Amino acid sequence: MTDRGIFDLAGKTALVTGASRGLGRAIATVLAQYGADVACVGRDMKACEITLKQVRVHGRKALALKADMTSEEDIKRMVNDAIVEFGRIDILVNNAGIAAGFGRIHEINTGEWDFNIDVNLRGPFLCMKYTIPHMLKNKGGSIINISSVASIRAEVPEIGSTSYGASKAAINNLTRVAAMQYAKDNIRINAIAPGMHRSEIGKSGKTEEEIKALDKWLDDYCAEWIPMGRIGEAEELSGLVLLLASNASSYITGQIICQDGGKTARQ
Repeated sequence: MTDRGIFDLAGKTALVTGASRGLGRAIATVLAQYGADVACVGRDMKACEITLKQVRVHGRKALALKADMTSEEDIKRMVNDAIVEFGRIDILVNNAGIAAGFGRIHEINTGEWDFNIDVNLRGPFLCMKYTIPHMLKNKGGSIINISSVASIRAEVPEIGSTSYGASKAAINNLTRVAAMQYAKDNIRINAIAPGMHRSEIGKSGKTEEEIKALDKWLDDYCAEWIPMGRIGEAEELSGLVLLLASNASSYITGQIICQDGGKTARQ
């Protein structure tokens, strides 16, 4: 058996939203690798099944849950189903997110703005609202909100959806406020602000050719503007998630940690 040391998650259960692919799949996999059972939340159940297989490879229990992050009833049911299956939730990773409403402010469709805020801000708030009572019963837990470097700096219009950046900036403050509220309850709440990583964000509704063109544009952009000269891979987020989920970060709360290949260091 591998000695996981201070990163050991044996006996813990994680709830990961947006776990059907990309960053969420990488997050669910590393949590299982280090001993956690994982409830994987997504809208695409076929894609979620692939994530479940990766979790089970590590000998952990896995559960697929379908939930709409704009629906309070869905989120309440999601949390309840995870509790029924596993009996506890020790780790919550709010990873589900979208990027819509590209363009300048006067050009943005109000419905797209509202949808972005609902998924990226209201959704994580509701996940925290209904998960925290179970963590209080457990006398502790770790919540990891996936933010973005777009929350702390303006981005070029081609990749910087106004509502996305605004919603992620709000997530940062929600993280800090919640961390203060629950610090004495042994519930640690932090956020990771990824820079450019390969993911499905911004690709919904695009054709295969449009996606290829976007990927090339992102690669070229990263080669020029990211100090490390490349885009990040989904799996490169795993180590930071593991740190914040485990007792290795027992004295870390209320932090927004950038993982961006050095981009924000240029500010």
